Amino acid sequence: MSTGAGASGGRKIPPQVPPKSRPVSVADATEELSALQLQGDAQGLSTPRDVKLSHITCDSFKIQWSMDPKDHVTHFFIDLNKKANVNNAKKAFKHKDVPTKLVAKAIPLPFTVKGHWFLQPRTNYTVSVQTACKLPDGEYKVSDWSETVEFCTADYSSVQLNQLLDKARNIMSDRKLPLTHFYRNQHQEYFDFMQMNHGGVLQPSIKDDGGSHGSPINGNLKGISFSANVEFNERDGPRIPIDSPYGRERFLCPAAAMCNENANLYFADLYCMYTAYHFVNLVLTTKGSEGDQFCSGKLPLLDPSNNEFLTRKKRDDGSMEFAVCQDLIVELFYTEPLNLKEGQMLSIQGHVVPSLSTENAKKDASCKMCNINK
Repeated sequence: MSTGAGASGGRKIPPQVPPKSRPVSVADATEELSALQLQGDAQGLSTPRDVKLSHITCDSFKIQWSMDPKDHVTHFFIDLNKKANVNNAKKAFKHKDVPTKLVAKAIPLPFTVKGHWFLQPRTNYTVSVQTACKLPDGEYKVSDWSETVEFCTADYSSVQLNQLLDKARNIMSDRKLPLTHFYRNQHQEYFDFMQMNHGGVLQPSIKDDGGSHGSPINGNLKGISFSANVEFNERDGPRIPIDSPYGRERFLCPAAAMCNENANLYFADLYCMYTAYHFVNLVLTTKGSEGDQFCSGKLPLLDPSNNEFLTRKKRDDGSMEFAVCQDLIVELFYTEPLNLKEGQMLSIQGHVVPSLSTENAKKDASCKMCNINK
């Protein structure tokens, strides 16, 4: 029996037809060409050069650089870091709120980098830039990093200080207590030094770094720190606190001797030290003085007869009466020399509590009541 073609059962095998090829549209061809072009462009991205910063504020800056105009760039990467503390390498660190890279879509230069969550006032930073081309698969081809540029953010401007002033006003009520004297607490050695070296005249010195880091007076303005705090005692009524953080000796000066009609009053700061109570810092100057010229245009000017913190009003007999708010602890920074003969010296009856000192005190950056960006 022949078995030649019997395996096919006598059926004919149809010829094999090649599958139909999918027509390529113009859009598909363009997309494929664009992808190839992107890959080709990205492979040769030039390194950004001549990085320049401008318009630096307390929480923003403008940045620009040069690059090859042939580069096809879709994104910018900004590497922003808090500068290391050169005085102590062990304290060098990147601020925890500063991301390694800020990513932005490519736009015309210069462009603005802004954000209080990673930029702090009066702080040193380093910045470098990288250009990138995003590929169709979602990956990036990047250039080399540019050179690193160092810069320092600015102090609070009048805009931020007025925002801080509004914060202080939100804490306030209409409650005020009468005030007759401002006072300064120190150790006996301080007053002895002023007697021996300056004829008993207290000398202004540079404001420390206590309070808001961006306050323009910190490290820039000379003055003498006084307190205008009054507490209410059920037995004695309004009185100056009997305790002190700074020393047992107290110089008590009539308020009218410092805050007369030739004085200007400025708002400088609002802060707390991880406590439930807040401090307000006011600057008291003589009109036209060097300190007054510094504050003018930098700090909000207050009306001495009508403000929420410390008021001065003239009585019918021509004398002055003063009142101070109850809701905040009022600190005064007096910018003029002051003779001890203007007031009197006494020793406090309470305790010296150094832990309550505000000297170089760090502000609670998480407090929603006294931080303008919370």
